[in-house]
Amino acid sequence: MVDPQQRALWAHRGLFVLLAALSIFARLLPLGAGSGGGLNDTTLMETIARLPGPDVLLCLILAWEQRRPEYLPALLIAAVVLMEDFLLMRPPGLWTALVLIAGEFLRNRAALTRELSFIAEWLLIAAVMTGMFLVYRVMFTVAFLPQPSFGFAMAQVLATILFYPLVVWLSHLALGVDKPAMGEVDAQGRRR
Repeated sequence: MVDPQQRALWAHRGLFVLLAALSIFARLLPLGAGSGGGLNDTTLMETIARLPGPDVLLCLILAWEQRRPEYLPALLIAAVVLMEDFLLMRPPGLWTALVLIAGEFLRNRAALTRELSFIAEWLLIAAVMTGMFLVYRVMFTVAFLPQPSFGFAMAQVLATILFYPLVVWLSHLALGVDKPAMGEVDAQGRRR
């Protein structure tokens, strides 16, 4: 008979892969507004449509790392984000490494951050996302790679930070990914 905790663990890992695939697929769709003139030629809605959307996959990874790090082993994160690097034609491995470092940073502090209020958690996640963004920009600059304008990239970071609470809420409500309770133990009897 299959252990219910193991079944839940593998079900959430499969669900993560499915959600990651949907997120990557959505980012590959040509949904942006066509090329047009400056701000004088566009309406407010067209200008908003040109703003970058949030990085849903990053929100999902960081939210799950804060709540149930056992659902996302490092190898799974690396495989999914590396595939995203290839499909979005980013330098392979750079963003993957940054996401892994951020994920491990949060994983190692999961017990310490368990009792944080959501606002404190959100500020921690915002600081981690901003740090990732800055390191990514610096690495592009050092390698003399072309990169989007600072304002455009910062708008995506802000959108991702603002989208994080929605991902946390949906993960909790629809997917059952929440912080472990005090004293909760895993299948081996270890505290979470």
